[in-house]
Amino acid sequence: MVWYKNARYLLTLAAFVTGILFLMLFKSNGVLGDPVTTAETTLPNLVQTELENLQLANDNEKLRQELTNYEQGQTSAMLADQQLLDAKRNAGLNSMNGPGLQITLDDSNRQAEGADTQNYVIHEAYIRQLVNILWSGGAEAISVNDQRITSDTEFFCSGPFIQINGTRQMTPYVISAIGDSHNLQSALNFHYVWDQLEDFQNQYGIIRELEVLDNVTVPAGKLRTYHYAEPVKEG
Repeated sequence: MVWYKNARYLLTLAAFVTGILFLMLFKSNGVLGDPVTTAETTLPNLVQTELENLQLANDNEKLRQELTNYEQGQTSAMLADQQLLDAKRNAGLNSMNGPGLQITLDDSNRQAEGADTQNYVIHEAYIRQLVNILWSGGAEAISVNDQRITSDTEFFCSGPFIQINGTRQMTPYVISAIGDSHNLQSALNFHYVWDQLEDFQNQYGIIRELEVLDNVTVPAGKLRTYHYAEPVKEG
């Protein structure tokens, strides 16, 4: 009878220990998980994260390149605009203003006498020479009677008028020049034509007036139309 009780006690103890071990094993697998399974799950997650980081880096590089291209495009556009502005300015195709001087020339009101009748009127040669003098004195823009003087401008005498840029201009002739007024006046005083016009003013009564201005406006010239001349092709 004693033996039976001891055996029963041992079976009960073994069952209790087995239950505890089973419970511990269950908790270990349920809470902590299988180490192999955890490693297999974590590795793909790390790879996915690295791929996403790589994609973000590529996207950032593309954005930086696009920004660089945009800035370069903006710089190129600004440079092209500046080059166009300089070309138009050099060709006399836009209005200009600035300090300078204004010369007014007019025929004499006196009755012409003797053999020097030509000394009572203003000739196209005077205007052409004065324009050249002003250029040599540093003028940056010149007009005569609001006709912009460019590389295409012609001065042609035809009876009572002077042809400038294909237009007929009558007296008085107003020459407007933008530049350093001191240098422009020095260039005029250095040339005999300016002195000659002063002599004609005193002797024959022609008008020769010079006015220094803080602001002189010179209108834009006209774009020349080409019918026959073509640019030479390179190569």
